[in-house]
Amino acid sequence: MKKIVFVLLITISAITLNAQQTDPVLLKIGDKDVKLSEFNAIFNKNNTNEKATEESINEYLDLYIKFKLKVREAEELGYDTLPKFVNELKGYRKQLAEPYLTDKEVTESLIKEAYDRMKIDVRASHILIEASPDALPADTLIAYNKALKARKRIIDGEDFAKVAEEVSSDPSAKKNGGDLGYFSAMHMVYPFETAAYTTKVGEISMPVRTRFGYHILKVFNTRPARGTIKVAHIMVKVDNNATPEDAATKKTKIDEIYGKLTKEGQDFAELAKQFSDDQGSAKRGGELPEFNTGKMVEAFENTAFDLKNDGDISEPVKTDFGWHIIKRLSLKELESYEVLYNEIKAKVARDSRSNKSKDVLLKKIKDENGFKEDIKKRNDFYQLITKDEYIKGEWKAEKAKKFNKLMFGFYAPNGDKVEYTQTDFANYIETQKTKGKTDANIIAEINQLYTKVLEKTAIDFKDSRLEKTNEDFRLLMLEYRDGILLFDLTDEKVWSKAVKDSTGLQKFYEENKNKYLWDKRVDVTLYSCSDETVAQNVQKIISKRAKKGYTNEQILAMVNVNSQLALKIEENRYAKNDNEAVDKATWQTGVTTVVKGDKGVTIVEVKKVLEPEPKKINEIKGLITSDYQNYLEQEWVKELKSKYKVDVNKDVLKLVK
Repeated sequence: MKKIVFVLLITISAITLNAQQTDPVLLKIGDKDVKLSEFNAIFNKNNTNEKATEESINEYLDLYIKFKLKVREAEELGYDTLPKFVNELKGYRKQLAEPYLTDKEVTESLIKEAYDRMKIDVRASHILIEASPDALPADTLIAYNKALKARKRIIDGEDFAKVAEEVSSDPSAKKNGGDLGYFSAMHMVYPFETAAYTTKVGEISMPVRTRFGYHILKVFNTRPARGTIKVAHIMVKVDNNATPEDAATKKTKIDEIYGKLTKEGQDFAELAKQFSDDQGSAKRGGELPEFNTGKMVEAFENTAFDLKNDGDISEPVKTDFGWHIIKRLSLKELESYEVLYNEIKAKVARDSRSNKSKDVLLKKIKDENGFKEDIKKRNDFYQLITKDEYIKGEWKAEKAKKFNKLMFGFYAPNGDKVEYTQTDFANYIETQKTKGKTDANIIAEINQLYTKVLEKTAIDFKDSRLEKTNEDFRLLMLEYRDGILLFDLTDEKVWSKAVKDSTGLQKFYEENKNKYLWDKRVDVTLYSCSDETVAQNVQKIISKRAKKGYTNEQILAMVNVNSQLALKIEENRYAKNDNEAVDKATWQTGVTTVVKGDKGVTIVEVKKVLEPEPKKINEIKGLITSDYQNYLEQEWVKELKSKYKVDVNKDVLKLVK
């Protein structure tokens, strides 16, 4: 027995020693340890030099100690338990955790894939065989076989458009034979887009499943992406049921407008405001939001992109909406991957393709955490719920009270676990809102709810353990936590105090005002004259000023008879280098100097020479407040250093890198 205890003690000591060697304590602030990893993370984030030097490490360590002293004080005062702090940190954590709750490699590949596809436009037609997302396997198989049958007809030689008109669930197929025109990446649901970009020109795809059902596609052509264009248009609306006479009148109207543009050279924007039937764009001179392939009807889009130069105007073009005259305003080629990265990333996150990343992540969570599942326990619910009570929202968890077996669980290697029982699932089903449902497939509904709760439980389990499983995230959260604590307490002790403490600020000013001196200055009146003739006239007037008692307003009235720009008068105090004319003047009380410049003549009248003197507190309010804040912070740090003992492990400091 003693031998076993001895071996255990040796093992525990070895584990503890290994942890200390892996991430040793760099310093202690009072009774709190600060690990080397924490300092390394912050230091490397802020160190701009390629290689850390002993001097740079020591300089940053001094700043870091001051930082940690303030954090320690905030903890001592209980700031880390305040609801405001807890809620703010919780909000930041949610944002910071998001990148860690997706599969980064898959997400990056999806972004790159989308960008590469954006370089190409695809023209395709499709046939849709409708099947709802919650269709039973038997119904799904029927739809799949129907799609296969349509495909075989086309492979055997029938016209795609004819088959589409006959069997497609897409109503537009009756009119366009399934033709979708050209489109680019991010315009279609992801599985459909993938089929379009991976099917060769002229070939027919196998059935492709989307949330709408099964599609078969024929790719007719591909071309380099046209870019993004911005245009303005003038539209004359023509109703689909217009009589030949009405249609002819509309054509005459658009031709007249075109004539005003081309023959009379009238302004496009003004004509759009006056005559365009598109009221939304008319008030903007006909300007439309920029667009790329697939966003406009084909005739309009082709005409716009056929314009060669900015400012070019098209001949009238007919669409289903009426007649248009289009003016090209600008054209942008596809921007670089780096420029578009964040925009595409945001679109991928909102797009169905993000499910691919989620599926990979879910598999990883299962693999890493000993996932166990008894799918039969889900199937028990098929018999417990009727369609009618589910639709009406009347099903109660009480009906499953005898069902309390484990449905699934995640079991992490360190002992953390989460288990989900039939009782949990019954309570979850009871909370589901079914308002508005008129029909439901109970098996499909239960399967969807189960999948949803399984995915959420997995993600939540990973989320709850991020600080344990991801060192980067742990350090990032520590940085945000300390930063929020530091901000709130520093605001109270330094920033807001300096603003509100007028008595303390005045005292600080009195003790330090000789540090805030004006240089030698002159109090002057400047007469800025437009030319020498005006300057001569002004000199005569100011020579009589003392005797006559002229005011500046009276002098301006006497001089600026023919032009308000002849004379400008300013009174101010200037130091050296504040004003070029003042610098050239004689700095002697009562002396007037005439200074000629490139833009006129300036008469500098020195009223008084001012020797260096302290600046008044209201003249340096921002500066003195900032310096007072620095003073308060220095005094606070002194106080904290006397309150909390700081010990630095010099040997561990050598490991900083």
